[in-house]
Amino acid sequence: MLDPRSEIYPTIEYRPIQPTDLEALEKIHLALFPIRYERGFFLNVVNGHGIVSWGAVDTSRSDDRRDQIIGFVTTRMIAAKDSEIEDLFRYNSSRKDLTLVYILTLGVVDSYRNLGIEFSLAASSLVREVVKYAASIPNCRGVYLHVISYNQPAISFYKKMLFKLVRRLPMFYYIRGQHYDSYLFVYYVNGGRSPCSPLEIVTSFVVDFRAFVKMLVAKFWTKEDHCNPRWTRCQESNTLLAPQSNKRIIRGDNTRCHV
Repeated sequence: MLDPRSEIYPTIEYRPIQPTDLEALEKIHLALFPIRYERGFFLNVVNGHGIVSWGAVDTSRSDDRRDQIIGFVTTRMIAAKDSEIEDLFRYNSSRKDLTLVYILTLGVVDSYRNLGIEFSLAASSLVREVVKYAASIPNCRGVYLHVISYNQPAISFYKKMLFKLVRRLPMFYYIRGQHYDSYLFVYYVNGGRSPCSPLEIVTSFVVDFRAFVKMLVAKFWTKEDHCNPRWTRCQESNTLLAPQSNKRIIRGDNTRCHV
C-alpha cells in the first residue's frame, strides 16, 4: 500500500493491456464501478477483440508487481452514424465513413487515487493516449464518453481535459433499481466541430446575409454592364439562385449549426 504522505512518487508507464492482466482488470472494475461487467467483456479487452486499451503500470516497484496494472482505459471504435452524436457531424454528410472512439471504462486503483494522481497523472495520461490514437485515424472525428450525473470528480476531470459537454441524457443509467442521468462529453479531433452557440448561429446568419446581398449587387452590375444601352434589349429575370457552394441552412429551432 502506498503512503499518501510519501514525497516519493511512483514512475508510471503505459502499455497495451495483455491476457495476463485479466484477473487484475476484473478486480479493479469490481472495486471501482457500480456496474457489473460480464466475463466476456474482460476477455475481449485482454485479447483485443474489438476493443483497444491501455494499462498504467508502476515500474518503480521493486517486486514482481512492477508490471501489474494500476490503471486502465478501454475504448471501442464506433461509426459516427451509429452514435448519439451523429447529428453533430452532418456538416460533412458526404462522408459516410466517419468514426468516433468511445471510452468504455477508465479507472485507477484506490491506493494511487489517494496520492492525488488519478486526475493529474495516471488518468490524464491514459486519456491523452486515447486522444493521440483517435487523431492518428484520418476519418476519426472525436473521442466521446458518458459520465453519470453525480460523479463530480469525473465531470471536472473531463472539463479540465478540454472535453466538451454536449448532452444531458435523462435516465441513461439504471443501477440497483434506480435511474440516473448521464452527461455526454466529446473531444474533437481531425476537424471535428463542436455545436454552435445561439450567438454563433446569429453571427453566421448575418455573415451569410451580407454575402448574399453582395452577390445580388455584383450580379446586378454585371448584368447591367453586359446589357445593350437600350433597356428593351435586356432580358429580365425574376429568379436569383445563390451558388450551391455558398448554401447554408440555419434552423431557428436548433441550437446546433452544421457548416
